Amino acid sequence: MSSQNEYSFFQSVEKSFDKAAKFTKWDSGILEQIKACNGILRLRYPVKRDDGSIEVIEAYRVQHSQHKTPCKGGIRFSEEVNQDEVMALAALMTYKCAIVNVPFGGGKGGIKINPKEYSVYELEKITRRYTSELVKKNFIGPGIDVPAPDYGTGEREMAWIVDTYASLKPGEIDATGCVTGKPVSQGGVRGRKEATGLGVFFGIREVCNMPEVMSDLGLTTGLADKTVVIQGLGNVGYHCAKFFSEIGGSKIIALAEYEGAITNPNGLDVDAVVAHRKKTGSILNFPGATNLAKNTDALELQCDILIPAALENVINGENAPRVQAKIVGEAANGPCTPEADEIFLKKGILCVPDMYLNAGGVTVSYFEWLKNLSHVRYGRMEKRFTENLNMNILDQMENLTGKNVSDKARKVILHGPDEVDLVHSGLEETMITATREIMDIWKSNKEIPDMRTAAYVCAINKVGTSYAELGIFP
Repeated sequence: MSSQNEYSFFQSVEKSFDKAAKFTKWDSGILEQIKACNGILRLRYPVKRDDGSIEVIEAYRVQHSQHKTPCKGGIRFSEEVNQDEVMALAALMTYKCAIVNVPFGGGKGGIKINPKEYSVYELEKITRRYTSELVKKNFIGPGIDVPAPDYGTGEREMAWIVDTYASLKPGEIDATGCVTGKPVSQGGVRGRKEATGLGVFFGIREVCNMPEVMSDLGLTTGLADKTVVIQGLGNVGYHCAKFFSEIGGSKIIALAEYEGAITNPNGLDVDAVVAHRKKTGSILNFPGATNLAKNTDALELQCDILIPAALENVINGENAPRVQAKIVGEAANGPCTPEADEIFLKKGILCVPDMYLNAGGVTVSYFEWLKNLSHVRYGRMEKRFTENLNMNILDQMENLTGKNVSDKARKVILHGPDEVDLVHSGLEETMITATREIMDIWKSNKEIPDMRTAAYVCAINKVGTSYAELGIFP
């Protein structure tokens, strides 16, 4: 994918970086250090297939920045994986973590396979061998580099990684912190699965609650009744659709997947579409919806909010002029090219950048890592105490007023926070704070052209401060 473009994905990240760097105060040497990839591990290792044949697997792990440790970033299984892509994604992780105040450096990993072409047993062997290679090269560990799921991977693969790591590091008390996105039974955190989609929702909601921004776009404040198009119906796209429709009161008017796209101006029920896809193998021919000729046609529909939640470079110099959305929310990594940004600027389209908007996953991964290091579940210490305290306060209020609250209100007031409540609350605070920080930077300097550049300025300033305080080189 990225290799087909005029320049590489990593170069496009560097181009965006350079565009923002001139709005910062940092010395060129510090800027070069922030941009550079600190460590690139390129692996080749053999795996025996189920039919007895031997296949040599190509894999990568990149540690972009160690201004904070450990490094953090997902592992993707995809035939499109190459060194350039992994470097670009690792760099974006550095900037993403800085913007949302998660104290990690950026990392990323990838294995160049199509997971659909391998049995579960083969995938397990590939993942476990990859982990053992990372251990050998000191490229994994709770204080070194902490992977997570990404495109083509999930809880299952993370469970294999933590098991392999723990077996190679007997007695390491914090071994479960070597990877995040694990099943809850293996030290995972509740709320991780929906985290990226929920973070996108919180970020866009905060933008839509800013009267000045919405006035410039010719839109009313809030998400209620806004029309939304979502490209990609994987974990992130699905949860985006759910939160926008169920919490935001928005209307999902189109959904796109690799097999095609469907639209209904009256709104689509995402769960019904998913059920239809499970039954038929496709989102096409969903009752009440119209099929679009190509899946990319969905990107060009008239709507208030467009959410590309699939792979990179789907909106580029060729199709960006036909995008009719007022707001583009980048739920995927790098879905819009720098050429698309220039076109959006001319058309007055607000592009809310991936580098912070899809940081829900890494934010909740941070919460999971902290949970692993503290060895205690969130809410365990305070849930019952909070409920007892609330009960006493409520009893006193009812006694003093002589009135009783309704059963529904009583349930809400008495509820002590579970792990998932605290995770969602922490994520909401993170996304609101990050959105406001970026908007403040953008507002304070009229020469900053767009929100992406403002986000890069925010990231560069935070990473630059770390390097300056370390004396540039740790």
